[in-house]
Parts: sequence; C-alpha cells; structure tokens
Amino acid sequence: MRRAPLLLGLLLLLLLLLGGLAPLLLLLLPLLCRPLPVEGKAVLITGCDKGFGHALAKHLHAKGFTVFAGCLFRDQGGDGARELEGLGPERMKVLQLNVCREEEVARAVKSVQKDLKGPDQGLWGLVNNAGIASFGDVEFTSLEKYQAVADVNLWGTVRVTKAFLPLIRRARGRVVNVSSMLGRMASPLRSSYCISKFGLEAFTSCLRQEMYRWGVRVVAIEPSNFIAATGILTREGIEAQAEEMWQQASETVQADYGEPYFLEQAQRMKAFVSSGLQDKLPVLEDITSALISRCPYTRYNPMEAQWWVRLQAMAHLPTMLADWLYID
Repeated sequence: MRRAPLLLGLLLLLLLLLGGLAPLLLLLLPLLCRPLPVEGKAVLITGCDKGFGHALAKHLHAKGFTVFAGCLFRDQGGDGARELEGLGPERMKVLQLNVCREEEVARAVKSVQKDLKGPDQGLWGLVNNAGIASFGDVEFTSLEKYQAVADVNLWGTVRVTKAFLPLIRRARGRVVNVSSMLGRMASPLRSSYCISKFGLEAFTSCLRQEMYRWGVRVVAIEPSNFIAATGILTREGIEAQAEEMWQQASETVQADYGEPYFLEQAQRMKAFVSSGLQDKLPVLEDITSALISRCPYTRYNPMEAQWWVRLQAMAHLPTMLADWLYID
C-alpha cells in the first residue's frame, strides 16, 4: 500500500509526458505490436469435432501452425476428426480427447510431448474450446444437468490446462479460453451455462495473474450468439431436453408454471438457435490474434454492436436499471 502514492505520481507524470508523444506512439504501435512468427509454433485445441474448434484447427493449420486437434469422437470415426486427418499428419495431429476423462487428457499430454519437434521448448498455445450448452428455468434444470455442463465447460478446461501448463510455461506461450458473453452477464433460462462460463472467467483471470511471472499470456474470448454457426444447440436437441425437463419436474412445479408457459419458453429457445452470427471468422481471427499478437488483449469480444452494448450495461450499470432495461 505504501507504493500507491509513488505509483500514482509516476502514472500522472507518464500521462503528461505522453500527451505530446501521442502521434509518435500511434505510428510506432503497429511496429511494437506486430504479429509473432508462426513458424515452429504448435497449438493444442480442444473440441475440434465441429463448431469453432473444427474451423479453428483448419484456420491455424492454413496459417502454418502445427495443430494438435483434440476430438471427442476420433476413436469412433467421427466426421470432423476424419476431415482433419485428411489434411495430412505433418502439421495436423488429431488426438482422441474427452476433456472430462483424466486418462485421455494424460494420454494427450504424452502424445503431444512425443510429437513436438522441440519438446524442451514446450507448447506455444492451448485453446480451451470444448463446450456444451443447455437451457431451462432453474426449477426445471436438474442437478445432473448443471453438473454435466460444468464438467465440460469449466472442469474440463481446468483439467486440460493443469495438464498442459508445464509445456506452455516452457514456451512462455499462450492459454486462450473460449468463454462467452454469458460468462459476464446473466440471462434467464441459461443458468447452467452461465454458471459454467462465470466460473471459467474466474479461472481465466486467476490464471492470468499467476502466469505474469512466467511470461505466459492468458486470454478470454467472449463471443456473443453464434449458435447458428456452431450448432451447439439444435431444435431437435431443445425438443428432447424440453420433454425430459417437463417429465422430470415435480407436480408442484408443473402446476405453478403451467404447461403453456413451459412450451412458450421452449419455442423461444427453438427460434433462438436460428439466430445470431453465422460466420465464424470473427471468432477465429480473435483467437489467432490472441495467439500471435505481441500485445494481445485480455479479453476479445467478437459480437454485434447491440450485444456489446448489452454486455456493458449488464456488467456496469446498477443492477436494478440493467434488469429493467433488458429483463423485466
């Protein structure tokens, strides 16, 4: 605490000095923050069967990275894994990886260590992308559903990160966690997903602070609604989940909420899956920037303007006002 006045004085002095140097700094910034070279860099990505992970594996491979693509269904001959394997084994390594299973994560670490051209130099990047989604009012969402979503989105990320962090530290590399705007703002019907992503944001921030001394950058990617692009939720999946939730709800909950209300919420979610951005490129470019920029942001927000405004309002306005604007 005794350093605070000194730091404040130095900051004010710096701001005064920079006032006249601002134009020069604007010219030098692109040179200071130019992208790092890709050659020789290897990145592990989880959740590469489809969605962001699958597209990112191809995107980074095309840019010259060596990609370790973790696929849940690789051993079952999944289409996504087969397509990635078709890119050739030299710089595209497809791994069987269920982020919820310790043995598969440990096997992936050994496989990556074996295939790294310079294992002593470590692994440059880890992109924790694997994730699942669900919906439903709190009283309709089972504890098993809460646990299942958190097992992948939160604990899977923690498990994979802890396993690969020694390799990342060796390279003074990057950890990139694919979070969500729902990791920083709540939303009705999405409590199971929000809990997992709020937890992921906390894990990301704590890890970022711990990794400063190692020179490792830890970054959160917070996309808005890309459901139509990723297929993380589908109309068929929502119908199946809705039927299961209604059947498992107690008679009291069914009577109090009423079936018309429940069916209306399910219908709204089915309409929601066709909405949002359909081009994954903004997310892919932000993840790429997080991996190769000399000055990566702490958070990237690939989203439409209205979602960015809503995120800022929900995160910073008084709660009563934010809820009145967007929820009530």
